[in-house]
Amino acid sequence: MTETTLHKTLALQNAILTSASFSIIATDEKGIIQLFNAGAERMLGYSADEVVSRISPSDIHDPQEVMARARALSLELATPIAPGFEALAFKASRGIEDSYALTYIRKDGSRFPALVSITALRGDDGAVIGYLLIGADNSARKRVESVLNEAMAAAEKANRAKTDFLSGMSHELRTPLNAILGFAQLMESGTPPPAPAQKRNLDQILKAGWYLLELINEILDLALVESGKVTLSREPVSLAEVMLECRAMIEPQAQKRGIAMTFPRFEIPCFVSADRTRVKQVLINLLFNAIKYNKPGGAVAVECTPSHANSIRISFRDSGAGLTPEQMEQLFQPFNRLGKEAGAEEGTGIGLVVAKRLVELMGGAIGAQSTIGVGSVFWIQLRLAAAPQLGVREAERAALVQPQTPEGTAVRTVLYVEDNPANLELVEQLIARRPELHMLGAADGSLGIEFARACQPEVILMDLNLPGISGIEAMEILRADPSTAHIPIIALSANAVPRDIQKALEAGFFNYLTKPIKVDQFMAALDQALKFSAEKEKA
Repeated sequence: MTETTLHKTLALQNAILTSASFSIIATDEKGIIQLFNAGAERMLGYSADEVVSRISPSDIHDPQEVMARARALSLELATPIAPGFEALAFKASRGIEDSYALTYIRKDGSRFPALVSITALRGDDGAVIGYLLIGADNSARKRVESVLNEAMAAAEKANRAKTDFLSGMSHELRTPLNAILGFAQLMESGTPPPAPAQKRNLDQILKAGWYLLELINEILDLALVESGKVTLSREPVSLAEVMLECRAMIEPQAQKRGIAMTFPRFEIPCFVSADRTRVKQVLINLLFNAIKYNKPGGAVAVECTPSHANSIRISFRDSGAGLTPEQMEQLFQPFNRLGKEAGAEEGTGIGLVVAKRLVELMGGAIGAQSTIGVGSVFWIQLRLAAAPQLGVREAERAALVQPQTPEGTAVRTVLYVEDNPANLELVEQLIARRPELHMLGAADGSLGIEFARACQPEVILMDLNLPGISGIEAMEILRADPSTAHIPIIALSANAVPRDIQKALEAGFFNYLTKPIKVDQFMAALDQALKFSAEKEKA
């Protein structure tokens, strides 16, 4: 080594030892401090003379933290570790460089958080001759973490407040809106009938009122999803089964608009890991959009293709006008209808946002491609699941293009609005005993209202304690809507208080059944409601 190089090396070593930016503490093999640099003096308030050959680094650390570190090492290594410097240096002595966050205690008793790394120093024979501790003040980082934690807590609190506000406002807005829609319908159907000009005005009031009600319901649904209050039941869901149910709901809409639809055939059972009700909600939303924004006489093709990582992709290909690159960038934004606000089709701009959140909560992905003048393809990707042992045979039957029913038998639909998966499963099995009946499930009141309007079931079974809007509120909305007012609604509730049952019946429920369900009573009430529905159809 040349004299110049040696001089530079010594200067560098001296600069390190005298640096005030970080502390350097060296000990002997017993853990007694032998070197205490200028940075350590500045951080800790001691002079080197006060600590060298006198104390151990554990004496200037928080003793509770040193003891906690000893306990943690004892559990990790299944070896008793004594508190003190041994706990700080244990890993380093075994050739494992270690770093940790502990609290330093200054000479004046004040404390500050520090990041410390510790390395064993060895002699020529490999034996440990001491330890080197390099520390940095961690106060700034801790302050930033504290600010971030406070900001996250404030954001969470604000989000909860927003959800509570939206839930309360939803109820407050719905109450006067029900009166507006109710009296408008009374005027529309009154005697003598309204004059043509009055009829047009009433039509505008009702149209705007129903749209506003839909908007309120979708805002509440979005708020519940974003707040994390939506409960999902992840289970193997038969894709063929769900697709058949969606097809039954959507094809009447497509036929009205002259839209041709094609669905995939499932030669073998296919199950996805999802919440049955929520995945159906997503599929129906994408199918509705593919029909709504299609061209007259257009087509919609539903395709299922294997994807990477044990997943399946479900695509919805339409022959609509397509979307520009700018519009594609704005997909999945709340209330953004991508310039369709002035078009003939009404909408809220919320459905896709809710669909995206639900798909992601189920561990899936959603996306789209589009070409102007050709059309768009929206897709969701879900993880495949093993078939449940008791569900394989049912799935094989569902894989047929149409459900098998006795020849000449008209299939009648029962809608069950219930957020408890076990209750849904029970009623579904009861309904399955009747080959002429088909059940749809909805996990909350808003979704139940949407299904009732789209599918026109013969009977609705309604739980009263639902997330979002209650079963009574959902029933009142359906009663106020001319398209669903005729459908008998049976309340299913665990509340057996006679006064509450009477109130529910007076509010407009066709019947009231208490849980646990008595099968004979349930079937009798269902038959009575189906008979009532059939008589309404004949009338």
